[in-house]
Amino acid sequence: MIPSVTCLIAATAVPRELALPLPLNSWELEIILVALFLLHILFVNLMVGGSLLTALFEIMGLTWPRYDSLARRIGATITVNKSLAVVLGVGPLLAINLLYTTYFYSANVLTGYAWLGLVPLIILVFLLTYLHKFTWDRWTGPKKRRHIALGIASAVLFLCIPLVFLSNINLMLFPGQWSQVAGFFSSLQIGNVFPRYFHFLMASLAITGLFLAGWFGRKGFPVEHYLPEFTRPQLRRLFYRVTFYVTLAQVLFGPLLLLTLPAIGVTYTLVIVISIGVIIAATVMVLLWAELRTSDRAIGRYYVPILMIFTLVVVFMATGRHVYREASLTDHRALMANRSDTFRAVNLAAHMRLDAGLGLGEALAPGPTGKSVFKNCAACHAYDRVLAGPSITEVQQIYAGDIAGIVAWTRNPGKKRDQFAPMPSFAHLGDEQLQLVAEYILQMGQEKTNAETTPTGS
Repeated sequence: MIPSVTCLIAATAVPRELALPLPLNSWELEIILVALFLLHILFVNLMVGGSLLTALFEIMGLTWPRYDSLARRIGATITVNKSLAVVLGVGPLLAINLLYTTYFYSANVLTGYAWLGLVPLIILVFLLTYLHKFTWDRWTGPKKRRHIALGIASAVLFLCIPLVFLSNINLMLFPGQWSQVAGFFSSLQIGNVFPRYFHFLMASLAITGLFLAGWFGRKGFPVEHYLPEFTRPQLRRLFYRVTFYVTLAQVLFGPLLLLTLPAIGVTYTLVIVISIGVIIAATVMVLLWAELRTSDRAIGRYYVPILMIFTLVVVFMATGRHVYREASLTDHRALMANRSDTFRAVNLAAHMRLDAGLGLGEALAPGPTGKSVFKNCAACHAYDRVLAGPSITEVQQIYAGDIAGIVAWTRNPGKKRDQFAPMPSFAHLGDEQLQLVAEYILQMGQEKTNAETTPTGS
């Protein structure tokens, strides 16, 4: 029974790349992705770090009331930062959809309900954050602990959102392990999700501390009105300490993150980029330490240099993430490209065979003999007719007695003739099957020659 064109095409290897043109060059989209992601993640860091510090200082306010006032001022920044995080998240999301379409959407499907639940989760946590913000004066006295519980609940939910995003982005880097995933919780076992997550939390607190040191320490902020229990230098020193000690903790989490990265994406380039980032981070630590040891009158003099150097550290770390992402997907992208080329070649060959009146032949399926493996070749190569590739008789003339040559070509073919589309690689069949099909191709030539030279009746 001759299968239809649909059956023939369906029998080819998947997944295949989507043959859709990009609006820009891939390198331009990569630059846009990294730049927009940095803007987005900045406000995500401030949102998460702000919610954690708000909850912490409000709890401290039960013993030291001045920290309750500080928590309220920090909490007032969360709603602004979360709005900016959402708006600025659209750009990198579109860029990653364009650059990593197959990988990103596959990860979305595999994380299942957790990914689908992000939108209602985000809506819920935003509503809780506004409720916490606008009930600060109303939920006092006996209701204060209820207000604190609301702040803690908001902070916990804020922690859940980046965990789902991180597990999804992490999962897309390891397509070889997708078969092991059965939902969100199993996806947490792929790669090094938790070291990356702890690194993110530390970075959120460090960035938030540096932001608040500038926000409350700026000349235009009315400290005497909103936080009369604090002086401007005290606020700077407090949040410098947060940034310093959390960044110091990164000295532990940073190597842990690097050592737990799956080796598939670790390259010399990655190590160099991360190492430069670490060296620059050491400069930030020195300047922060100098600020902590200086007098109240002089504190803040290094704030702008610290901010600029810290930004440079973040740029190097974000670049390192992108370098790892590209390296980890290199081999799989090559496989997808090969399968896409195979699909296009088979599709073209099927139509050419029909036009030549040869029929489609058997469905493509490798087997243990040269003849059965040749089914992978028959779509494009007829014995004595030119289809999507040269005829078998021509191949026999080129590779007479050279089985190794046929194997080498089928493993890594190139483009020799303008009239033919590039032949896809069949390295995925393995050397054993390529050896079988090479022997079969040359045997076909020998059998044909014997048939023509043997006298009738002998």
